[in-house]
Amino acid sequence: MRSWSRILLRVSAVALPSTVARALAIAICAAALGMGAANAQQPTAPAEQPAAQPAEPLPEQQAAKIPSETCLGCHGIDGFAVPGPNGQMRSLFVDGRKFLNSVHGKRLCVDCHQQITEIPHPKLERIKVGCIACHQDMYEDALFQNTPEKAELAMVVQRIDSFLKSVHARPNREDQSSTNATCYNCHEPHYIYPPGTSIWSEWRLGLPYKCGKCHTQELAEYATSIHGRQVLLDYNPKAAICADCHTSHDIASTALPATLLAITQNCGSCHQENLKSYLETYHGQVNRLGYAYTAKCFDCHGNHGIQRVNDPGSKVSPANRLQTCRQCHIDATVGFATFEPHATGHDFARYPYTWVASKFMILLLGGTLSFFWLHSLLWWLREYRDHKATGTTTHVRTEGLISDDHVQYYQRWPVMWRIAHLVFALCVIMLVFTGMTLFYANSIWAPTVQGAFGGPRITGTVHRIFAVAFVSIFFAHLVYVGQRIARSWRTFNWFGPTSMVPNLEDILDIFLMFKWFFGLGPKPEFDKWAYWEKFDYWAPFWGVTIIGLSGAMLWFKTLTASILPGWVFNVATIFHGEEAVLAAGFLFTVHFFNNHWRPENFPLDILMFTGSMPLEKFRREHRIEYDRLVRTGQLDKYLVQAPSRPMKRGSQILGFTLMGAGLILLILILSGFVRSVLG
Repeated sequence: MRSWSRILLRVSAVALPSTVARALAIAICAAALGMGAANAQQPTAPAEQPAAQPAEPLPEQQAAKIPSETCLGCHGIDGFAVPGPNGQMRSLFVDGRKFLNSVHGKRLCVDCHQQITEIPHPKLERIKVGCIACHQDMYEDALFQNTPEKAELAMVVQRIDSFLKSVHARPNREDQSSTNATCYNCHEPHYIYPPGTSIWSEWRLGLPYKCGKCHTQELAEYATSIHGRQVLLDYNPKAAICADCHTSHDIASTALPATLLAITQNCGSCHQENLKSYLETYHGQVNRLGYAYTAKCFDCHGNHGIQRVNDPGSKVSPANRLQTCRQCHIDATVGFATFEPHATGHDFARYPYTWVASKFMILLLGGTLSFFWLHSLLWWLREYRDHKATGTTTHVRTEGLISDDHVQYYQRWPVMWRIAHLVFALCVIMLVFTGMTLFYANSIWAPTVQGAFGGPRITGTVHRIFAVAFVSIFFAHLVYVGQRIARSWRTFNWFGPTSMVPNLEDILDIFLMFKWFFGLGPKPEFDKWAYWEKFDYWAPFWGVTIIGLSGAMLWFKTLTASILPGWVFNVATIFHGEEAVLAAGFLFTVHFFNNHWRPENFPLDILMFTGSMPLEKFRREHRIEYDRLVRTGQLDKYLVQAPSRPMKRGSQILGFTLMGAGLILLILILSGFVRSVLG
């Protein structure tokens, strides 16, 4: 029968018209398949035992002898089909030219179809093809022989590992004897071509239909979307298909947060700028930290049925935007609809308010830190030059050189001020710690910190608790100061020596200080408050106003959006984050230098913990106030005993702990800043 089928195939192909030849060839092949099946099932009659014959070759050896051209003798005939299990004709046609030029074309058909051991072959009830075993074996051989194909095969094996962990590799719920999907459900195994080729593009454009064989509802919705129309109607190979969003091999359940986060990142494969701007919002920052409970791309824009923004059917069209916001923010007001989720500080034409806010904060942050860092550097260099010239520091610290019993101390800070300062410091550290993990969500340390707190929701609650404590202390201070001024408002000297209000003398002191930095004059003498101390005092007024108001607007968003337009959230987010960076950068560098790292104070000044300082040091640093107290005879009422040793030791431990915490936060902020700049 084998020889007859081959002869008739060739004769019909030469002597008869193409349509007749094709029909005759199909009939012959089908008959051959039927006869092969009948022979396989018909019992064999007993026969005399023949003489000893050479051993039959093993099935594997027989299979290896069948060339692909023999298989294509039947399967290469256009229209070749047989009845399927459902009674309908099932195509078994393989385009020989396309197959032989494909990635698999170098291999024999029976390398995959190992059940086929003879031609004609019996009807196969169940086709078994081992894609996974074949590729893994090839990879192991390539590794052993160190062939050039090992890199490409390694990628294939990696995809196999991903597939085996995916939902497609799990047993089907209705038929556990098969998986949800396997390699040839998505790939066309006879026509595997490299990316970039026309046949690969053709396969890619048809992939939604392959997915749609199982996911019919999703395909119907996708076909109406902007992505679907681009692929199925316009044949745009660059438009998004199922695998671009859901990935190709490691497809996981969309009920898993990790899957939702991965899909969000996949949106950025095409919409890079939109993903970048999204990740700078609160929604995106939480996503970056590994949590999927905030709005993601498809929550707002839709998923399979996504439309252009200006399409009336789009979920984010002006008419539908508020309703979309209310999916999460049930009580959302009209202001929510004007929030700009993709606003950036680089596009003045589209986002003018965000652009102005961004540039203003950059100038404020850069200008403030640059001036005071320069001030600190020049101060240190002047002290260093004096030390190098004289062999000593400008002033010699007397603490510890003389017994405390013989050193007079000046009481500068009452106990309530010291307690307020300590609570203030603790609040600042916790606010920076909890806030910067969100602001620099892309840093390597932020997810770890968030995990330690239990997630962004808990971290946010902790942040707001310390914010309330911070603001409470600030307003308590205002009440206290207001009462003191009210009691003597008629005689209170707003610009006097004991007032914190800046005056012309402070401007002169700054000028004289810079002259001293450059060796052009003596170091100026200061009154009760030096100009840098006044700046330290007034800085929180600005910080609390900017950070506090913007934070309150973001906290009480529904109230804010009921009064103000939604772009206010964009501006408030910039002010809140950038001002916090400015405050932290100033406190943990300039403030530390002015109070602790100056040569005469280094490495730590415990004045703010003990409340008192050596009288000699007070006379040296606040000479004008010292002379006034001596002249008026009021100095004695401020003189106190030296702090006890336990008090000093405890103050040092507390001081170094707070300073260490500040420096650690500074390092974290710098690493987050560098990572955000480098992308």
